[in-house]
Amino acid sequence: MCDTLVVRGGGAVWFAKNSDREPGEVQRVERHAAVADDTTEKLACTHIEIDQIPDRQATILSRPSWMWGAEMGVNASGVVIGNEAVFSRKVMKRGKALLGMDLVRLGLERGSSAHESAAIIIHLLETHGQGGPAGWRNKGFRYDNSFLIADAAEVLVLETCGRDWRLERVKRHAAISNAYTLEGPVTMASEGAPIEGFGASDETWLRPTLGRARERRACALAALERLDRPDFASLAKIMRSHDRGDGFTKGSNRDLCLHHGGLMRPSQTTNSMLVRLAPGEAPAVAMTGTKTPCVSLFRPVAFDGGSSLFSDTLWEQGSKRHDALARDPSARQQVRNRIAAAEAHILPAIEAGRPDVAEALVTAWDDHGLDAGRAGTEPSG
Repeated sequence: MCDTLVVRGGGAVWFAKNSDREPGEVQRVERHAAVADDTTEKLACTHIEIDQIPDRQATILSRPSWMWGAEMGVNASGVVIGNEAVFSRKVMKRGKALLGMDLVRLGLERGSSAHESAAIIIHLLETHGQGGPAGWRNKGFRYDNSFLIADAAEVLVLETCGRDWRLERVKRHAAISNAYTLEGPVTMASEGAPIEGFGASDETWLRPTLGRARERRACALAALERLDRPDFASLAKIMRSHDRGDGFTKGSNRDLCLHHGGLMRPSQTTNSMLVRLAPGEAPAVAMTGTKTPCVSLFRPVAFDGGSSLFSDTLWEQGSKRHDALARDPSARQQVRNRIAAAEAHILPAIEAGRPDVAEALVTAWDDHGLDAGRAGTEPSG
């Protein structure tokens, strides 16, 4: 389960996603440099090979460590993409093709605008199909995908059902979760897609219902409609929201900040991302790099910045901290208070295009912001 949202405001496009995966699945924040004149003929994606292209965009990705593809990311041209699992009746039950996460990464590597990235994803979907094992441990977990794709000028929702697809332009704001949402005629669609939208005859009932997909989307939309002037702080608040309790107690599949809860709540938010896209400016990007944003700090990540803020051990440190805080309500409130105080300076610096300033603030927070003895946790993340 995941939640992805976008809103226009203040001359920019603001994008956020919580990536919900199996609770122990490591997710890495990575930078990949641009590539020019590559002569490699084939590209090994998660399950299949496809033709490689010679020139590719620089990207910032959030990638589950076992797969080639990415849950979400942004490229140097200012395109951002996040995907959602949708549970169509046309899902590939056997065999392997491109995962939705592969399509996210391919759209970012190969597209220079939201429109171009959407066209690339559609072409690859029609050419190679989508499907194959999509879970880390649960290899029987298979699904189709919807995508939220944006640049500073255009926002698109792309829903797929097998190799069919429907594409709609977004005017002000949108949110997608784990159910189909586009109804009636849309901007563009495949020849086989129903005019009225992918409905009950195209979608299974169980997972969207038990996962409270429509309730989570409604929560995100209501929060976006209340925003007068979006910023990273307001988006972070939405992505940290819980329907009741604080996530650790009385957790629910209605929570945008999702905590693992056994068989009925098998997923957990394993990384979170915020992006600001403005004309003529480099993308401003923040990610937690750790699970459950309600106890994680949003950190800057830039195409030319340092890499120490997302070390190879960050996700594991954050996981240990989360498990310790689950046992200690007073400590988790301390951590949340310290995060709020730190982000009051960190997030505006990222928005202002000063990742260097934000990086220095995060480094200071890592060194001094948490008392590991009092919180019972690691001092990072």
